[in-house]
Amino acid sequence: MQEKHVLVASPIRQKPPILEAFLASLKALDKTNCRVSYLFYDDNEQPRSSRLLERFEHEEEDVTIRSYPQSNAEYECDEVTHYWKEELVWRVAAMKNECMQQAVRMNADAIFLLDSDLLVHPDTMIRLLHSNKEIISNIFWTVWEPGSMELPQVWIQDTYTLIPQRRNEELTEEEAKRRLFQLVAKLRQPGIYEVGGLGACTLIRTQAIRAGLSFSEIPNLSFWGEDRHFCIRAAALGFSLFVDTRKPAYHIYRESDLAGVRAFFKAAGIEGE
Repeated sequence: MQEKHVLVASPIRQKPPILEAFLASLKALDKTNCRVSYLFYDDNEQPRSSRLLERFEHEEEDVTIRSYPQSNAEYECDEVTHYWKEELVWRVAAMKNECMQQAVRMNADAIFLLDSDLLVHPDTMIRLLHSNKEIISNIFWTVWEPGSMELPQVWIQDTYTLIPQRRNEELTEEEAKRRLFQLVAKLRQPGIYEVGGLGACTLIRTQAIRAGLSFSEIPNLSFWGEDRHFCIRAAALGFSLFVDTRKPAYHIYRESDLAGVRAFFKAAGIEGE
């Protein structure tokens, strides 16, 4: 099999314990028949997080760490949720765009763009490559609000609609719940499925980037979040979006989720904290 060149990239503003687990996950990635380069935007507020990136740079090959102009907008997260300010959303979008353009400049085959609070199974990158999809995410599940059900980071339509529904179709509450649970049950089954939106753990072929993909804001669209604008632009350009549910990633959405890192690493055969 011909060697593929993949750029693994992430804009990073992260707490040290979460970042340490994320980097351990990247170190364990299967690189069979792959040449892997790394690009990180060090947007950290905590010096220890920057030192973790520097250590990764010394221990791994072909690692580039860049900085980005500082912002006065504060990013907050707690045990309830994450609080994104509009300015920070588009700042992250700009970093993601630059990561994608770097993949094009390097003539890489694909970019694996992922958030720094995720842990992935070692075969994730290879598995997504072998799917032969232009845009495909690896699924992960999150309790977005305390006490709510665990939901995926992919969706069917609009900003985050998980209920398949035709335009102007009216649904009873019972039918809406039935469709939601049906979709969730489907995504719990190992496989590759077409979706309407995705993000955070995505492999994108550079041929799709060259066609005009970006995370930039679509001015006449009010939807929140750069991933929505990316996915709508992708659909408008004729690209289908897919999710691989065979081996879900682990989302450290809250610091309390660090309690599950050891179990995830053990199940995935990853050495780490």
